[in-house]
Amino acid sequence: MRLADFILRDMARILTEWEAFAATLVPAARHLDSLALRDHAQQILLAVAKDLTIPQTRLAQHEKSVGRAPRLADAPETAAQTHALLRARHGFNINQMVGEYRALRASVLRLWIDACLPDLPDLDDMIRFNEAIDQAVAESVGFFDTQVEQARNLLLGMLGHDMRSPLQTIQTTARFLAALNAGDKVSEAAARLIRSGARMNALLDDLCDFNRTKLGLGINIEPNGVDLALVFADAVDQLRAAHPAHRIEFEVAGDVRGVWDGLRLQQLLSNLVTNAVTYGAADAPVRVIVTGQDAEVRLAVWNSGPPIDPQTLSQIFDPLKRGQDPHNKNAPGLGLGLYIASEIAKAHCGSIEARSEAAGTVFEVRLPRLAGAADTGGLRAIP
Repeated sequence: MRLADFILRDMARILTEWEAFAATLVPAARHLDSLALRDHAQQILLAVAKDLTIPQTRLAQHEKSVGRAPRLADAPETAAQTHALLRARHGFNINQMVGEYRALRASVLRLWIDACLPDLPDLDDMIRFNEAIDQAVAESVGFFDTQVEQARNLLLGMLGHDMRSPLQTIQTTARFLAALNAGDKVSEAAARLIRSGARMNALLDDLCDFNRTKLGLGINIEPNGVDLALVFADAVDQLRAAHPAHRIEFEVAGDVRGVWDGLRLQQLLSNLVTNAVTYGAADAPVRVIVTGQDAEVRLAVWNSGPPIDPQTLSQIFDPLKRGQDPHNKNAPGLGLGLYIASEIAKAHCGSIEARSEAAGTVFEVRLPRLAGAADTGGLRAIP
């Protein structure tokens, strides 16, 4: 008996075994009825049976075996993809969903071979059935992963948004306490609250920006005519207050005016300097140098310390990657600072690169001067 004919003839028995296995996938399956447990199994099997009856070249056979079967123009989602979507919404994990296909494969082949006895099963049917199941698995896994990733990003986005209101209340209260002049102890405690609140706010900014990039929205910028000497000087003042034990040097050379999002570039600089303070030598300064050129402005943030190994350097702008803080092994951080900095640079049609050697590590940002101004020349150092 050909396998396609068997699937159509014994569909009810195959679906019963599918349902029995799906019911074991707890806790997600615990409260699902028979219809939900069998979700799209019949449509998947019908698609497999139909595929088995269609002539197939060796190339098409290979493409299907690696999950690259052609998509139908009038089918925006396959049954396997819809099954993945619903399984994700019901709380199944990806291993459980793949387990369904593994059980289906074993069940169909076992029942079919028994039905063929005493004759031998058709080997070509068996090969093509496995290819069709592999294609369904590939479709389901890809769709499942996309749905879970999107749900995770939406959750993190909502979390970041909802945490801002209580954080703003804490910061406002801390500033009020600091203004009371109620003694050194109260002032010191208020200052710690203000610094911690600023750090939490920066983490939330990174988290929200990360979610925008993962959702395909990119970093939002609002370019205006700005002078980076003033913009970065303000950011450096804030960084010096946040890191009083570290020396941060700042100098500007040439004309550094243009059209950028000043607040976003302050965020970029803050992330780079915070990284330099965290991983650089504690007794050496962090140097911030801004240089105006004809078509672009360059920002360099330099720190001394042990060189970064090549493998770490090649992944340094990847999200959720953190190096080992030599000063504090339990230092907080999401591993998003450098990733967000690189995304901000890209949003300005610029670039960022890192170099590290025995003399130190430098991050250099290149920002096209979208709207320039006359060169004022000279070197201006901000003390």
